[in-house]
Amino acid sequence: MASGNDMKAHNATYEGFIGLAKWGTIACVLVAALVVYLIA
Repeated sequence: MASGNDMKAHNATYEGFIGLAKWGTIACVLVAALVVYLIA
């Protein structure tokens, strides 16, 4: 567990990762849908 002095940095890094994972997932779904549409 991070010490008290590192919690702000930890929270910022975690929120950045979660945001990137969320938008990355959305982008992958959209690209996959486009590929399926182009193939069909």
